[in-house]
Amino acid sequence: MKDIYTLGIESSCDETAVSVVKNGREILSNVVNTQIPIHTLYGGVVPEIASRNHINNISLVTKMAIQNANIHFEDIDIVACTYGPGLVGALLVGLSYGKALSFALNKPLVGVNHIEGHIAANYITYQELKPPFLCIMMSGGNTQIVYVKDYTDFEVLGRTKDDAIGEAFDKVARVIGLGYPGGPKIDKLAEKGVSNIELPKTHVEGLDFSFSGIKTAVINLQHKEPDINKENLCASFQKAITEMLMEKVKAAIEKTNMKKIVLAGGVSANSYIRKEFEELQNQGIDVYMPDMKLCTDNAAMIASAGYYDYMAGKVDDLALNAVPNLKLD
Repeated sequence: MKDIYTLGIESSCDETAVSVVKNGREILSNVVNTQIPIHTLYGGVVPEIASRNHINNISLVTKMAIQNANIHFEDIDIVACTYGPGLVGALLVGLSYGKALSFALNKPLVGVNHIEGHIAANYITYQELKPPFLCIMMSGGNTQIVYVKDYTDFEVLGRTKDDAIGEAFDKVARVIGLGYPGGPKIDKLAEKGVSNIELPKTHVEGLDFSFSGIKTAVINLQHKEPDINKENLCASFQKAITEMLMEKVKAAIEKTNMKKIVLAGGVSANSYIRKEFEELQNQGIDVYMPDMKLCTDNAAMIASAGYYDYMAGKVDDLALNAVPNLKLD
C-alpha cells in the first residue's frame, strides 16, 4: 500500500503550525511558531495581532515543515487545515493558505475540526490506539466528554455550560498576577502550596460542567484578601476544579461502561490532573495521555485527523469557510 503524506495546517489561535504526517500516525515534521511572548504583553490573545502574525509566518513555517520532512511539495497527498473552532481571522489565514496549496498542487483539501485534531494527537503518541473510547477534551476553549465511536464518529456526552476549564485557569492566573498563559503557571505554583482553602464546587445535572462559579469564587477571594498565600490558593483551586472534572469522568465511565479513557487538549498537560487520571489505572481503566508537545495546539494532530477524515471519504471544495463556533457533533 502506498504511503500517504498529509500536510497539516493549524492557525486557530496563537500558534502558526504546519506538519507532515505519514499514514496518519508518523510525524515527519512538526513546526510550531508560537506567539506567546507577544500576547503575554497584553495578558491574553489579541485576535487582530494573532491574525497578522499568522500572515507573516505561515509561508515560512510551511516551507520549514516540507524541508524538515525531507520531501517536496509534490509529494503531498492531502492538504488538511483547521477550519474551526477558533478565532475567525486566525482560522482564515491557515484555511486560505491551505486552499491555495490544494489548488496549486491539485491535491484534495480536507477541513479539520480543531477538537477532532486534539483527539487524534493520541493516535500519534499511541500507535496501537483505536476507537472506541471516551475522550476527555479540556482546553482553553472547550471542555467536553466525547464518546469516540470511530475515527470520524463522535458523540458529545457532556460539555461546559460556561467557561472552559483552561479559560478558568487563565482568568484566575490573570487576577492573582501570574499573567498569560495561566495554566502552566498555576500548575507550577501549586506544587509549592497546600490545598487548605475551601472553595465552592458547582454541580450540574448529567455529564455537563460549570466552571464559572469556582473561577468567580477565587477571584472574589483574591480581591477580599489581596495578601492571601498564592501557592495555597493555586493548589486549592487546582484540586477543587480537578475533583469537579473527575466526578463527571467517573460518571461517564459508569454510564457507558467504557474502560478506555483518552485525554486531549492543552489542560491535559497539567501535572496534577495527569496524576489523578493515572489513579484510574489502579481501577482497571486504560488511560492514554498525549505527549506533552502534542497537548497544546500543533499541526501534527490536524494532519492525523485529516488523514482519517480523508480515508472516510471526506473531501472539501474551495468554498470551505471558517466556522469559529464549530461543534464536534
